[in-house]
Formats: sequence, C-alpha cells, structure tokens
Amino acid sequence: MVRMSAEERRESVIRAAITEFARTGYHGTSTEAIARRVGVSQPYLFRLFPNKQAIFLAAAERCLGDTRRIFEKASEGLGPEEAVHAMGSAYQRLIADDPAKLMMQMQTYVAVAAAEAAGDHEFGRSVRAGWEALWDTSHLALGADPEETTNFLAYGMLINTLVAMGFPPDHRVWAGFYDSARPTGG
Repeated sequence: MVRMSAEERRESVIRAAITEFARTGYHGTSTEAIARRVGVSQPYLFRLFPNKQAIFLAAAERCLGDTRRIFEKASEGLGPEEAVHAMGSAYQRLIADDPAKLMMQMQTYVAVAAAEAAGDHEFGRSVRAGWEALWDTSHLALGADPEETTNFLAYGMLINTLVAMGFPPDHRVWAGFYDSARPTGG
C-alpha cells in the first residue's frame, strides 16, 4: 500500500470537502463526514487544517481558482469577442463535468453572507479575494471593458442560478443566451 504525503492527503480533503459542502452547506456539513469520505480520522483532518472554517475556505478558494484558470486557458490568445464565448463554453463544461463545483460556489455565497451577518468579516475577505482574481482575469480577457466584464459575470451568476435550480437546456428561460452560454446536458 502506497502512503500519501501530507500534501496529497490535504488535496484529497479539499476534493472531499467540495463534495460534502456542496451537498449540505457550511453549517450542515460535519468534519466527520469529510474525514469519513477521505478515509482518515478527524484528529488527522485537524493536523492538515486548523478547523472546519479553514477546510471550507480551502474548498471555496479551489472552486474560484479552478474557474479562474479555466477562463485564463479558454481566453488565451483570443480577442474579447472570441474570449467571451470561449470562457462561457469552458465554464459550461466545468459545471457540467463537475456539478459539485457549481453547488460549492452557491454554498460559498450563502456561507459568506451568514458569516458577515454574524460579524465575521475575515471569512468573507478571503473569499472576496478569490472573486476579485476571477473578476480581474475576466476583465483582462474581455479587453479591460468594465461593462463587458459586468455583463459576462452577471450572466454567469444567472447561469449558476438557472442550472442550480435544474432548468433544462431547452427551457424558455435560456432563450436570450448565446449558444456558448447555454447548458449542454438535459
């Protein structure tokens, strides 16, 4: 049996955390469920991460970072008009191939809002930094046009909402979207 390094185990915890938090949210997910999914004890989990919040933030940062990297790769060498479609298509593939990433994003927004309401502003600060990096990546790919960036990300949030609610690709709510922004599966 090959032993995993701490970094490999940490990576498996982040992947498991995305799956668990995506399903049941920050408050509904226990560290026990994450540890069980990874196949480690809770004490070992806390050797890798100081607390549940750190696990959640690592998972949220991973989702935002993966989306940012998808946008960078999709838009590389393209002009703004081509980039908007390439990034839209790449994002649709990302959430179709790994629906937990979309649900993790949605859970992240709820968790930040709840933390802010409870007076924990550091929690949101970390997630907002990842969102800003995503905005910056989109902004540059779209020719540094604030209106284009806003429209692209606003449509992205609408796509997130419609997909999370389960609207099928042929539903009339998708009528105003470019083909590159429409979901591919049914």
